[in-house]
Amino acid sequence: MSKILIVDDSPSYQTTMKQSLEKNGYDTLVATNGEDALAAAKNDKPDLILMDVVMPGMSGFQATRKLNQDPDTASIPVIIVSSKDQETDKIWGQRQGAIAYLVKPVEEQELIATVKSVLTA
Repeated sequence: MSKILIVDDSPSYQTTMKQSLEKNGYDTLVATNGEDALAAAKNDKPDLILMDVVMPGMSGFQATRKLNQDPDTASIPVIIVSSKDQETDKIWGQRQGAIAYLVKPVEEQELIATVKSVLTA
C-alpha cells in the first residue's frame, strides 16, 4: 500500500484529501507547512507528496525545490495541489520539480487518477 504525505495548512482540505485517498486504499500522513513536510519526507519516506503552495513560512514551491535538491528525498514525486491556477504557477511548479499540478478544488476522481498515474509511472 502506498504512503502519501498531504501537505496543506487547511484542516478541511487535509480531511477531504485524506478521506479520498484512504477510501481508495492509500495510507496518509499530514504536514501543515513546508518545514514539517521536509522533516516528514526524510523520516517517513512517503511514496508521493501532495503539496499546497500557499502556506505560512516556507511555500510549497520552496519545499518542492528543497525536496528535489536533497538526495534523501529527490526520488519522491511531488504533485502540487493549489488554488493558484495561473499557467505561470504551473510552469514554476514544474521547474521546482513537481511532477504534476492540480488546481483546487480537486474532484476525487481527478485526484485519484493523477495519484495512480504518478505512482505507476
